[in-house]
Amino acid sequence: MPDGYLTTHVLDTGRGCPAAGLSITLYRLSGDAREEIARAVTNTDGRTDTPILPKGAFETGNYELVFDAQSYLDGCGVPPESPRFLAEIPIRFGISDPDSHYHVPLLLSPFGYSTYRGS
Repeated sequence: MPDGYLTTHVLDTGRGCPAAGLSITLYRLSGDAREEIARAVTNTDGRTDTPILPKGAFETGNYELVFDAQSYLDGCGVPPESPRFLAEIPIRFGISDPDSHYHVPLLLSPFGYSTYRGS
């Protein structure tokens, strides 16, 4: 059984704090098909309480994390736009090593975001 697992961390760079209460959905991709395999909400530290893809469910392939930025920003009192500039943030990535820890953080503000493979 692979030892790898997937985590994420969301920081609100516009407010300078962890993004608590942000909903995240994880999909496994296969060609044009997209299968939902996990849902989570960030805690007060901007992390999920458990790995979003734990050992045992972890396997190589292509994935997509979708961050619900609109609901989070609305809940924080960021003045709304119609439509909001960032509603959902999809991040597609590949997992090639089934024994590694993959960490995909999101740095979020109302008008931009960035990500990277963290540790």
